[in-house]
Amino acid sequence: MKVSVESLGILKKAEFEVGDLTIICGGNNTGKTYATYALYGFLKFWHEGYEYDFIENEDIDKLLKDGMVQIDIENHIEKLSGIFNDASAIYSHNLPMVFGAADNSFQSAKFIITSNWDNAKYYNMNMTAEILGTNRKPAISIFKELGKGYIVLTLHVKVEDEDLNMAVVHSLRAAINMFIYEMVFKNIFPEPFIASIERTGAATFQRELDITRNQLLEKLGNSDKNSDIYSQLKEARYDRRYALPVKDDVDFNRSLQDVVKYDSEFIKNHLDIIKSFGSILNGSYKVTREGLYFVPDKGKARLTMAESASSVRSLLNLGIYLRHMAKPGDFLIIDEPELNLHPSNQRKMARLLVKIVNAGVKVFITTHSDYIIKEINTLMLLKSGIKNPQSFAKHVMEKYGYTDNEMLDFNQLKIYAARKNLVSVAESTKRKRVDTLVPLTIGEHGVEINEMDETINTMNEIQDLLLYERTEK
Repeated sequence: MKVSVESLGILKKAEFEVGDLTIICGGNNTGKTYATYALYGFLKFWHEGYEYDFIENEDIDKLLKDGMVQIDIENHIEKLSGIFNDASAIYSHNLPMVFGAADNSFQSAKFIITSNWDNAKYYNMNMTAEILGTNRKPAISIFKELGKGYIVLTLHVKVEDEDLNMAVVHSLRAAINMFIYEMVFKNIFPEPFIASIERTGAATFQRELDITRNQLLEKLGNSDKNSDIYSQLKEARYDRRYALPVKDDVDFNRSLQDVVKYDSEFIKNHLDIIKSFGSILNGSYKVTREGLYFVPDKGKARLTMAESASSVRSLLNLGIYLRHMAKPGDFLIIDEPELNLHPSNQRKMARLLVKIVNAGVKVFITTHSDYIIKEINTLMLLKSGIKNPQSFAKHVMEKYGYTDNEMLDFNQLKIYAARKNLVSVAESTKRKRVDTLVPLTIGEHGVEINEMDETINTMNEIQDLLLYERTEK
């Protein structure tokens, strides 16, 4: 998946490709969050707002009449670029909603998404599924044969003519379309989950936000529609906007009682990931009817989010996601995973993120943390080193407790620096120095980030000068 943006906030023009692990680093106010929120918003739009028809009413008619119909998926796959262009154009108009901005914002912004998806990922799969029925008696089965460019739908129940109406046909078509749509595109645009930079506040103040909202709505409902208070409250209700990721963070906190009823696939198949997260948190989350609490590993205290450390609040989304929602094929986005973490825990976080990647979840982060970058470098060097029988890597792994599922291939990483750079812009024949995303080279020593290294080197130089002067005297 490759993303191109133009006039997106501070980003004049930028392009980035999503890998198994994608990192955007850079200084403050350089466009990292613009790129992150825009990508998250598109994936949400794709799953919840964009529709594409694989099956038409005449296909449904044939299915009901003959009991079977064949859908030519190959013909649709050839239209992928057009589908992506259409979705990108529609989504670009929705950017003000994604960023909680005024309707006239982002008027010249463009968001363009393309995919280098190998069609073999679709064609070389076997798939059978049963939908619109019970466990005992499926209504329809969908069959995809290995290497074939079509799908066969089979009807298992007899539908009498008198039972047919437009509503039935429409519902049947919508259900089949949705299933095929998800199946075809799930490898291209995975379902996203985000922990935004505002997640700490969302965890702390969600209940207060709900109380305020309910009070406003109650007053609104009890007011005379001709009164000034009605107009003021109605205006306040719609003018209080949040960026989509922030809104989703708040909604996520509202839904915790339902979310925690289920165990994620990681609980069953990747318990080591849950334990790794626990070593960072040093406790557990508990959701009751009364609210959300943090229970430290030591002692019997039960703390509200307001009473808990900032690190506990910043880790909430990730912790609940891993324990109750995570599954291979997801797309996990974390704005600054180092938020409120000690350097030792930032290193643990880097190792945890790589474990999640190796469990089949794509991870996308923004970061200011030199500790996270250097630890990821270490994991790539270890992966490269263990391929050589003469390497010192295995000794390092044993000495420092690294495990095989923490190893990262160089080609799994895509990393970008948000900074000013010369790019070609539409309104000029010459390249201009603008805010953009610069791909960083991954060499034999991993990846080097000049902004971070220069800051550290300057600090070391200052201290060396001061210490040297003292020695001279």
